[in-house]
Amino acid sequence: EVQLVESGGGLVQAGGSLRLSCAASGFTFSSYSMAWFRQAPGKEREGVAAISVDRRTTYADSVKGRFTISQDNARNTMSLQMNSLKPEDTAMYYCAADRWVYADAWSRDNLYDYWGQGTQVTVSS
Repeated sequence: EVQLVESGGGLVQAGGSLRLSCAASGFTFSSYSMAWFRQAPGKEREGVAAISVDRRTTYADSVKGRFTISQDNARNTMSLQMNSLKPEDTAMYYCAADRWVYADAWSRDNLYDYWGQGTQVTVSS
């Protein structure tokens, strides 16, 4: 059974940092596309960053230079280091996985088969 469990969310002041983690199990982690999405109240879910099946790393323009996605295949864990956080980064953050998402389609949430339950990130001004 595929499981994705996010952790690391919380409340932080603007300009601060958080590190999210996604613990994966039930599939060959190193062979999958892994991504972070987020959804703020009243808004559509949007892609934040991904490591695609072709091993390319991509980011949303809104987080480039501030967020870093990484993957530890030995521990089956994906992380998202978030620096210089802004109030507009406030959202529920989700980990997603799929066997066949390539970099050119990384932000299409309908392509991902597996999702975690989410972890809340709140950035105060």
